[in-house]
Amino acid sequence: MIGFMITLRSFRNKRRLKITSARWQRRAIFLLGGIVVGAAAVALAQLADLAQQAFRLLLGQSRYAALLVTPLGFALSAYLTIRLFPGAQGSGIPQAIAARHLDGQAARERLVSLRIAAGKMILTLLGLLCGASVGREGPTVQVGASVMFAIGRVSPRRQPGLILAGAAAGVAAAFNTPLAGIVFGIEEMSRAFETRTSSLIIAAVIAAGLTSLALMGNYTYFGSSATSLARGVDWLAVPFCGVVGGVVGGLFSRTIITMSRGLPSPVGHAIKAHPLWFAFACGLAAAICGLISGDTIYGTGYEQVKASLEHASPLPQDFGVLKFLATTFAAISGIPGGIFSPSLAIGAGLGSNVALLFQDAPLGAIMLLGMVSYFAGVVQAPITAFVIVTEMTDNHGMVVPLMTAALIAHFVSRLICEEGIYHALAKGFVERATRPPEAKAPPVSS
Repeated sequence: MIGFMITLRSFRNKRRLKITSARWQRRAIFLLGGIVVGAAAVALAQLADLAQQAFRLLLGQSRYAALLVTPLGFALSAYLTIRLFPGAQGSGIPQAIAARHLDGQAARERLVSLRIAAGKMILTLLGLLCGASVGREGPTVQVGASVMFAIGRVSPRRQPGLILAGAAAGVAAAFNTPLAGIVFGIEEMSRAFETRTSSLIIAAVIAAGLTSLALMGNYTYFGSSATSLARGVDWLAVPFCGVVGGVVGGLFSRTIITMSRGLPSPVGHAIKAHPLWFAFACGLAAAICGLISGDTIYGTGYEQVKASLEHASPLPQDFGVLKFLATTFAAISGIPGGIFSPSLAIGAGLGSNVALLFQDAPLGAIMLLGMVSYFAGVVQAPITAFVIVTEMTDNHGMVVPLMTAALIAHFVSRLICEEGIYHALAKGFVERATRPPEAKAPPVSS
């Protein structure tokens, strides 16, 4: 009897040790993944700045060089995406969402893998190098999900949670906004709070954030802003910006979703049959927008918005409209590149326009309302929208107005586009990833 009790106790101790070891292994995977994602985000951020500087140097030699470089760059990026990195097109966030809903490692690997992560980074930089109105933050999400997926291959059962953690860590490291990364993971990536993986996701976000801080130092994305709505009449700008941002953001989402599903017309068939020529045409249209804007709408739009907020100076009146068009052309062309930063820039431009109606209101406050409204209108994730704008500007005095504008924009956007852009596009990736090989369309010509 005593021997049996000793054996039973030994078995329990071994089982407890095995469970503890498995828990620490999972934690180590999330922490290691967070560190790698943070380093990748920093590398992409610094290389993106260099790519945009190189394009500005080109424009310094000749503004009209964009009429050749931008369309050729679009066509080259589309070609490389189709031939070498299928699954890397667009923002990358829909692919990360789709990968979480797929079953089987092979299906997920078509959307998140180290190969796709490398292609995503290279082609996003190519887009910025040729003046595309794209951002690096969405691609960082797909890179983060891919890194976590690769590290977690030893534990297939944990892959959906790892992809979620990688995406959240990507947002946190890209913007230096850890809270926004967590909220993004809950609201946009999973649409639910997962108790079992919440602490591990937070650990990955912390690891990515600390890595970013160690490599780049502590910073606020758009600088610190203390602007606020001082007078009661200024608050009329809140619903006004919410409606404008919701309408324009909803139109953008609906356009991108419609184009991704294909136009049921001869034009749609021509676009599908000749994607490289279509990408070339989109690049040419974007270059024309750049020339009309005085070279202000190329790239992410980060520098223009930050300078405007810091100096309380309005953006050009046509900035929001031309940035909207340039971003739309980039998004429908099929080249890799995100819409996070361009969306915030478009919103800032719209806010600068709305500020003309509120002459006595602080310009910076109206621009922040425009940013959060348009972004919420596009992604239909109002909590993520106001949290990310608040963290990026270190302005907690605008939390209530930003929350209100984001909710109004979300409601208005849904009247125009029933579903947020990321989840609508994710459905297409899920369908294509699960389609039998013989049912897939053959490679298209140029």
